[in-house]
Amino acid sequence: MPINNNAMNGVRLPTIRTINPAVFAPPLAAAGYPFLLMLFHALVGPSGSQPGGASIALATLVLICAFSAPVLGIIVACQPQIQTSMRRLAYASVVAPTLYVFLGVVQALIGSPIPDPWIWCVIWLGAVLWAFRMAGYENYSETRPDMGRWRVAHGISAVILCIYVLFHLGNHLVGLIGPSAHGAVMDVGRVIYRATFIEPVLIIIFLFQIASGLYLTWRWSSARHEFFRTFQIASGVYLSVFILGHMNSVFIYARTYLGIPTDWNFAIGAPTGLIHDPWNIRLLPHYALGVFFVLSHLVAGLRVILNAHGADKNIANRVWVIGVAASAAIAAAIIAGMCGVRV
Repeated sequence: MPINNNAMNGVRLPTIRTINPAVFAPPLAAAGYPFLLMLFHALVGPSGSQPGGASIALATLVLICAFSAPVLGIIVACQPQIQTSMRRLAYASVVAPTLYVFLGVVQALIGSPIPDPWIWCVIWLGAVLWAFRMAGYENYSETRPDMGRWRVAHGISAVILCIYVLFHLGNHLVGLIGPSAHGAVMDVGRVIYRATFIEPVLIIIFLFQIASGLYLTWRWSSARHEFFRTFQIASGVYLSVFILGHMNSVFIYARTYLGIPTDWNFAIGAPTGLIHDPWNIRLLPHYALGVFFVLSHLVAGLRVILNAHGADKNIANRVWVIGVAASAAIAAAIIAGMCGVRV
């Protein structure tokens, strides 16, 4: 039952409301994310090691569990009767894999001697305490803000960026053939998207995409939505942080700080690669979810357009399911190529 403290000392205080314990599952999974990656590395060992079949099976299970924070975040975010701050905490948990990479790059840039997992746990402890404090005084909100103009502007900028994004993903798929083929395609593309008058425009549009995406997420997260819209919001907030972190890694860390080319070797963390390096392993979920969410976010937007134009809801939902499955398959293929699989 709600506890009313209005009578205490004659001061009128807010009514403290009960909190569903399930809302703490996503941030707990997010806080444990680095330790799952550390366990994975302990099981597969450094480059050149040959783990046994049992170790490989257990390492695979551990890596699958590393994706639990985004999954739990989406599940909790669309649940009824949870406070806004707890719903926003669930959406933040979706971002855990890409945020951990962002943290690692920032740590390297400032030369911090504090291990990433320590800072990571402090961040999530602070986020949980903030959400818990706010949730005790919040009502359950079902009011959904009208964000029509922002949504249209966000969609138009996404359409402009689609050509670059799809080329970029196609370039990574070529990695299944080999680094040389990937580099050849990249060299052709860079003639265009790194042109003096094109690259700054792309950067500006990406920054608008990030800002508008985070703004839409913040406003929409004030209320519960059905699963499809929740998935669209969650994928959007992941992409906002992913793009911001990716730009930081490329423009600031690689080009400015290290002065190295952002080629295939940079992407896969050569020479050790993604699998056998204790730092680089965080890039695997980061990349996989980045590819998956960018494609499935576009699919979610297509579903909204279909529904807005009177398409049969069953057909629109079927398009979403097929599109999400295809997004997962493409993400898996790209990651396989980055891990050394060749066709």
